[in-house]
Amino acid sequence: MKDRGAFRTIGELSKELKIKPHILRYWEEQFAMLQPLKRAGARRHYRPEDVEMVNTINRLLNEEGYTIKGARKYLTSRKGKPVTEHHVDTPAAGVAVQSALPLGNSQNEDNSLIVEELRSIRNRLSRALSEA
Repeated sequence: MKDRGAFRTIGELSKELKIKPHILRYWEEQFAMLQPLKRAGARRHYRPEDVEMVNTINRLLNEEGYTIKGARKYLTSRKGKPVTEHHVDTPAAGVAVQSALPLGNSQNEDNSLIVEELRSIRNRLSRALSEA
């Protein structure tokens, strides 16, 4: 097993977490905040924070029963907070969980998700420019 701080290829991460590579690629499409580095030939390299995000997405979807939309909403509501925290059975945690559940197809909800994805893209572009 690699060091916790090491970058992982999609194959290494897939084997380590027992998640098929096509699922990891699908999650990249569905969760704007999951953006591994892509090198020559579009080879993915997952940073430690990407591995943490994959673990959290896996837990939300496969252990806690969230839908993709609910998990996305939960993760965007937790922005800036550690993603590895498990739910705590407190009133405040209950509010976070309730707000992550699908509420229907309201325009405001869709707009806020779009705005959040655009912010994520802006931040990724900014990081890429600073690393160049």
